[in-house]
Amino acid sequence: MANRILPFITLVFFSTLFSMVIGDDGVAISKQYPLVVSTWPFKEAVRAAWRAVDGGHSAVDAVVEGCSACEELRCDGTVGPGGSPDENGETTIDALIMNGVTMEVGAVAAMRFVKDGIRAAKLVMQHTKHTLLVGEKASAFSISMGLPGPSNLSSSDSIMKWSKWKENNCQPNFWKDVVPLDSCGPYHAKASMDVKEGGCSTRNLMGVAEPRSSLVGPHNHDTISMAVIDKMGHVAVGTSTNGATYKIPGRVGDGPIAGSSAYADTDVGACGATGDGDIMMRFLPCYQVVESMRLGMEPRLAAKDAISRIARKFPDFVGAVVAVNKNGVHAGACHGWTFEYSVRSPVTVDVEVFTVLP
Repeated sequence: MANRILPFITLVFFSTLFSMVIGDDGVAISKQYPLVVSTWPFKEAVRAAWRAVDGGHSAVDAVVEGCSACEELRCDGTVGPGGSPDENGETTIDALIMNGVTMEVGAVAAMRFVKDGIRAAKLVMQHTKHTLLVGEKASAFSISMGLPGPSNLSSSDSIMKWSKWKENNCQPNFWKDVVPLDSCGPYHAKASMDVKEGGCSTRNLMGVAEPRSSLVGPHNHDTISMAVIDKMGHVAVGTSTNGATYKIPGRVGDGPIAGSSAYADTDVGACGATGDGDIMMRFLPCYQVVESMRLGMEPRLAAKDAISRIARKFPDFVGAVVAVNKNGVHAGACHGWTFEYSVRSPVTVDVEVFTVLP
């Protein structure tokens, strides 16, 4: 009798952890649903998303709850209001959400005066036929749809950081080939000795760009990029960031760009990215990851391949991706820094942090 009971208990135990589906070949496949994966050790954000998805909410709603928690907590000073001042000392918001079932995307960029980036992005997805709204028009739209504002997104910390930067002659910054070089501007284009009249620059003919690592680090360039698989197996992703510290006003990074900072397809899986968005958005690494997984590549190799494509052209680039397939298998890859990402699944009692070495 005991031998008959034990297999039954074991089956019940595993059925509470995994949803079982029958594949095309008739084999039962274990899928770890629900699942929350996020860049960086943003544990409270992951817990907020987990409470939502474990309570039966959709992947989209769970992503909103998770990213919104990070905005409210001002994760690392790089998400939400009160961080990453631009050259004028102002904080602006970039955010994106993507539904991996419908492939709908909503995003806002360089949004002023509204702190709720991820909720604004969801409003764009739900209530417009557009994908991306920017600047003050994004702010006006968000406020018209009921979000709080206008609000001052700066904080005493961000103003202090900006003031010290100004005292340091606005160094480092994101300008190049301008004069005056070692001051706060205004800047003007420098006559270049390597550009002939009517011709093109002869720089970087070997396909390698100038170093940028001094401009990017874990505490001035973070993005929360979150992927959620809900109990139905539906996938969604979202991002939120206040962008690069001391960016040129009007700059938009990879945060609100589908395929760069995040991408989702319920048929395949999802990806989230963080790092030097100005470089990463040129390669659409998350689109690359998902498409590689679609072709059969496992998450670890798909993530590594996407990062290596960037590093070959930009050896000093700093960034990372985390990949998760539709079965809940996840892995990360990075270049130029040590990367951490967070996971909450039915087999963990709390958020687990994984470390990825370059």
